[in-house]
Amino acid sequence: MNDEKFLPTVAAAVMLAAAVMLAAAGLTILRAATVATKGYVIAEITVTDAEAYKQYAASVSPIVAKFGGKYLVRGGQTVAEEGEPPGGRIVLIEFDSLAAARSFEDSKDYQAVAPLRRKAARSRVFLVEGVAQ
Repeated sequence: MNDEKFLPTVAAAVMLAAAVMLAAAGLTILRAATVATKGYVIAEITVTDAEAYKQYAASVSPIVAKFGGKYLVRGGQTVAEEGEPPGGRIVLIEFDSLAAARSFEDSKDYQAVAPLRRKAARSRVFLVEGVAQ
């Protein structure tokens, strides 16, 4: 075999292999960047003033939507399997990330209506990071 003809073929194969490996690494990095974990607001709420709480619920829904939140659980039946049952209703709101959930909680919009909830209910509220899918 003629070495002069063989070397460009080997060089082309090496360059092609390097390009494929770089592309694969790039796709892995892009996939990791797009598989962000969700963020959740989880609340256990015991309503003490139903009328005042209705005002809060009506006021907070548009704020949740504004920050990209989606209600996954909002009251409804709760069945305790182990331990003590929650004292009231459970609310679970999903956001694109924990930072987005934090932005919602810290926003001027939400801080303006949160006192309505505090006046109408006893609450435990948590921000929780989800798992990567």
